[in-house]
Amino acid sequence: MRFALTIFFLLTITFVNGQEGHVVRANVENGDTIAVITLDNFQFSAKRTWKSQVKYNRYKRLEKKVVKVYPFAHLAAQKLEQYAIELEQVESVKEKKKFYKRIEQEIKEEYEGELKKLTVSEGRILIKLLDRETGNTSYALVTELRGKFSAFFWQGLARIFGHNLKSIYDPTGEDREIEFIVERIENGLLSLK
Repeated sequence: MRFALTIFFLLTITFVNGQEGHVVRANVENGDTIAVITLDNFQFSAKRTWKSQVKYNRYKRLEKKVVKVYPFAHLAAQKLEQYAIELEQVESVKEKKKFYKRIEQEIKEEYEGELKKLTVSEGRILIKLLDRETGNTSYALVTELRGKFSAFFWQGLARIFGHNLKSIYDPTGEDREIEFIVERIENGLLSLK
């Protein structure tokens, strides 16, 4: 009887799938045959509504800024992983300093022009996203790559322009909207143009 039920179940799956015939694992519990099928992960979210047009417009401006700076933060995380692997090979302090100079020069040549075009608010979002993507504040990254004095200098300069390199990303608090937008990007619901 169990064999017949299993065959019936497999034939039913074949019919439902348009004659493609997929064999799936099944468990028999209390005389019932139950298919065990692993489904792909998916994100479900309710349609967002805003209390006013002003709040909706503010969200759309934030979304545009996050879409613009997220690729930089994501790329920075990838580059840091790559550099960390390369840095493990370097042994002397002198070689590490040369390595850091080379990294800095590469980044300047490739991204300095684009990063200079960021607005103050886009820079603030980038600082937050760097913390999200790398797990380190921008201040900690500068300290690691350039030293404490340099980090202190850049923190002072950032403070003049209203930034804080020590900003910590808070996905459940003040950065909740940014997190929502980043999750939409990562789930393919929002394109990076």
